[in-house]
Amino acid sequence: MTGPGSTPAGAPGAVPGGPAARHAIPSLSFEITGAEPERFAAVPTLRFGLRITRTGGGPVRSVSLATTVRIDVARRRHGEREQRSLTELFGLPEQWGTTLRPLVWTRITTVVPPFEDTTVAELTLPCTCDTELAVTKYLLAVRDGEVPLDFLFGGTVFFQAADGRLGTAQISWAEGAAYRLPAGLWHGLLDRYFGGSPWLRLSRETYDRLDTHRIRRVLGTWDETVAALLDRADGTVPASPGPSGTSRTP
Repeated sequence: MTGPGSTPAGAPGAVPGGPAARHAIPSLSFEITGAEPERFAAVPTLRFGLRITRTGGGPVRSVSLATTVRIDVARRRHGEREQRSLTELFGLPEQWGTTLRPLVWTRITTVVPPFEDTTVAELTLPCTCDTELAVTKYLLAVRDGEVPLDFLFGGTVFFQAADGRLGTAQISWAEGAAYRLPAGLWHGLLDRYFGGSPWLRLSRETYDRLDTHRIRRVLGTWDETVAALLDRADGTVPASPGPSGTSRTP
């Protein structure tokens, strides 16, 4: 990492423990220490622990940390049921050698306060049940085992330069950390907020048509309405009650 008003680590005079070393650009390493649900969040949120260690250079004044979280789907083996569910995302399994690509989950910005040697920060990752998103489709298909995550770090580290001014240096996007998230943690979190009912986004026109169909067929819930339409599409149409309580075929 390089920055104005700073002495590169390892440069002449930057003797470990010497005065110049106190003003050299900090070198940082990152480790994800764990994940757990955020207990009192208004929306489903996972909280990841992040340990940052200074491996060289001088003390850190602060860090403006940008984190990209990706699912590295190629690092997980998928069973037959999962393969069928993931056809929409990646095509047929025989194509996966060329179609499996990491899925970007989210990007997070975090401000890390000053530290000398090591510190612990938190990364909060909101979760959604929006089934139109590729990440949600993937996580709904993967119900057990672990989900391989990659955390890619960038941003700016601030430190005191040799001339006393505030120095800055960019964090290389090559810095990263891997973590294997238990799939059940995500599913349990979504079930706690949504009761095992994924969201389905509809246009106003489609909603009105569906509501008219529900009323005409005297169906009590949206689940019954969609199930009846699926049964009809599959050719397994049960008799449904008419307005007077008599049975009829849709």
